[in-house]
Amino acid sequence: MTQPPAPQSPTPERHYEHDDEISLVDLAVILIRRWKAMAVIFFVVVGIAVAAAFMLPKSYQYTSLYSVAEYTNQNGQRVGVESPASAVAKVQNLYLGQATRKLLEKHELESLPFEVSASNPSNTLLLQLDSDAAEDNQPLVSELHQQIIDRLQQDQAQLVERRHDSLERQLASAKQALESAQKSDSPSAAELIATYYSRISDLEGQLNELREGEVTQHAVQSLEATGLSKKFILVVGVVLGGLLAIMGGVLAQFFSVLRKKLSR
Repeated sequence: MTQPPAPQSPTPERHYEHDDEISLVDLAVILIRRWKAMAVIFFVVVGIAVAAAFMLPKSYQYTSLYSVAEYTNQNGQRVGVESPASAVAKVQNLYLGQATRKLLEKHELESLPFEVSASNPSNTLLLQLDSDAAEDNQPLVSELHQQIIDRLQQDQAQLVERRHDSLERQLASAKQALESAQKSDSPSAAELIATYYSRISDLEGQLNELREGEVTQHAVQSLEATGLSKKFILVVGVVLGGLLAIMGGVLAQFFSVLRKKLSR
């Protein structure tokens, strides 16, 4: 009889070592060995951050305030000859573009190094213009704000004139009606006279309280600089320098080992 084949011993499982794995100890050794490269990277990055912090020009917010033309209505409330929201819309969609083009042509510029925003502070009859710009650009900001305000004042002056003419016509009509009532023998004449006197007094009050728009603040610089502070830039530079130094040390070790293996 044939003997059954002897059972073969199982092939021992082969274990592979992964040379590309790295422990924390290995990482610490790499960083210690590459401390010079890391120091160079760190100080270069921090130096760039320091230079940026002290070389970047300071930026400030420049604010202009314009009080829209106003009058007192029949309820004794101060209201604008046009709503502040309407004035803001005109600035954004009409005056700003025209004034910007004139300023660019005058100074032969391709674009302005700042922007202008218009808003209406809540519960006020004010129009506010804001621009964030470097100190060197303050004259341009002041000139542009002034051009916008001048255009707004021209249009509001026309509104005030129309409002004044309308009140004058209403006042003249009320005085004529009062004269007619005084000459009338009607039983209701006394009541009409009292009504017209009240109407005339109200119209005269509106005429006296009619005010044109005025500039209350022109391109005033904020007390503190806007944008990124020097301290923030330096902190970011230190953190970024540390991260890049570690990455640089690891990459330097990686390329060193790779170069040695390729040379073999």
